[in-house]
Amino acid sequence: MRPIFAKPTFTRPTATLLAALALPAFMLSAVALPTGASAQAPATPPPAAAPIKPHRDRMLTPEQRAQRVEQHIARLHTQLGITAAQQPQWDAFATVMRDNAANMTKTFDKRGASLATMNAAANMQSYADIAVAHAQDIQRLATSFQSLYDTMSDSQKHTADLLFRRQPGARGKS
Repeated sequence: MRPIFAKPTFTRPTATLLAALALPAFMLSAVALPTGASAQAPATPPPAAAPIKPHRDRMLTPEQRAQRVEQHIARLHTQLGITAAQQPQWDAFATVMRDNAANMTKTFDKRGASLATMNAAANMQSYADIAVAHAQDIQRLATSFQSLYDTMSDSQKHTADLLFRRQPGARGKS
C-alpha cells in the first residue's frame, strides 16, 4: 500500500510539462509587490533579469538533433527486440517520434526567435502553446505506440514497461 504522503513520481515528459507550466506562476510570485505598493508604481525597479541560458539540446545543430533522435530510435528498436513482423508498427511509431521532434524543434525555435521581445502575457502564451503542442504530440505517440505494444510478446511488453517507467534523469541510461 502506498503511503498517503509518498513523494510523487513523474515521467520525464510529465515533469517537463509541469515545470513549464509552473515557471510562469513562479516568476509572477517572485515579483510580488511590497506591502502598500501600488500596481502602477513599484517602490523600486525590479532587478535586471538574468540572461536565459539555452537548454543544451537547443544548442545543438539541426543535424545533431536529428542524429540524437535517430540514436534514440535505434536504441529503443534494439532494447525492445523488434521483430520483422513488428516492423510496420515500429516504422509508424518511429515516424511519429521523428515528426514530434521536428514539431518541438520548430515550436522552441519560434519561441526563441521572439523571446527577447516578448512581454509577460506573450511569454505565458508561448508556454501554453508549447504545452498544447507537446500534449498533442504525446497523444499521437501514445496511439502509435499502442499499435506496436499490441503486437509485442509478453517479454517485450515487460521490457517496454520497464523502459517507459524510468525516473526523470535516467533517460538514455542502459
